[in-house]
Amino acid sequence: MNKDQLLSLTLRQLRQEASKLSVPLYSRKTKAVLVDLILKYQEKSSKKINISSPEPKFEETIDSNTPNISEEVKTKVVFLPRDPDWAYVFWQISDADREKAQSLGANKLCLRLFDASGSEGTNFNQGTLREIAVDSYSTEWYLPIPLADRDYKVELGYKYGFNWMSLAFSSVSHVPGSHPSEQILDKFVPFNLDSTAESIPDISNPDLSEQNGMHERLYQAATNIPLRRKVGSEEFMENVNSTNLNDNLTDSGAGKWSSGLNDSGSGIVKNRSFWLVADAELIVYGATEPSAKLTIGGEDVPLAADGTFKIQVPFRDGTQKYDIKAVDVSGEQEKSISMKFERTTPLDDTNEKDNAETEWF
Repeated sequence: MNKDQLLSLTLRQLRQEASKLSVPLYSRKTKAVLVDLILKYQEKSSKKINISSPEPKFEETIDSNTPNISEEVKTKVVFLPRDPDWAYVFWQISDADREKAQSLGANKLCLRLFDASGSEGTNFNQGTLREIAVDSYSTEWYLPIPLADRDYKVELGYKYGFNWMSLAFSSVSHVPGSHPSEQILDKFVPFNLDSTAESIPDISNPDLSEQNGMHERLYQAATNIPLRRKVGSEEFMENVNSTNLNDNLTDSGAGKWSSGLNDSGSGIVKNRSFWLVADAELIVYGATEPSAKLTIGGEDVPLAADGTFKIQVPFRDGTQKYDIKAVDVSGEQEKSISMKFERTTPLDDTNEKDNAETEWF
């Protein structure tokens, strides 16, 4: 075919002609480039056919020096994961395999996707996850991935009737996961049994100054009942209710402890002061798309570069409720969760060292 005839063909027809001439990577070429390559390979093919010489040695020399295009092409397929949802596959098929497929009447080229997780690199698979028919004259394709964070490989072959002609397997490749890392770097309060009173951190009022007091505002919004501190006689009457002071008083109102005697009548043995500090914190963390907008209790919460977030608030007696909502950048999709926490302290006999009272034994 001359140049004018080739220009009158469609791109698909040109690719078919290029495939017959074993033009490499023809599916990536433009129409003009394909026409030039086909003309070039047609000229090489005609020269090879028309070469004839009465001297066998000269003919053998020509054959040995002339590049054999069909021998350069070997059937192979390559599987390259692009992202958690798609993979790029490209291949090439030798002339011998194409002729064999034509002799069998096989003209339906297919890609089979296998889950190779745990297969230890063998070509044996439990079953085909997906079979996709592709253009017989194409050399590349994009495959959708059914499940991320798995190992996959593909098989290239022809399907004819209920039979299958296998051409090549790709190597096993790992498709990355679509979820953020589950590793959370929690911060713990340092603790040492040999610590002195001065080295023990004050955890009664944790540092909530991060991000301009956002944690404190979220805590106040999540707490239904504001925290009340007992003052004056309220605290005194609670101690009276918890301890029956009349047990140690005589009818005159003076107790036996006022005389410095214990139950046995002996004197005071010794006195000692003791103290204890303990409290709890609540950590709410999670992750979403880095470009999403996240709110907790109606207040915007900034996300890290990988889409993670974490708030750290006091966990005192009472109920805390956190309504978390994430909206994608387009504003069309949203996810939400509502978490409710409740703490009760049945017993609290703690005090700081500065408030430690002397007890008699």
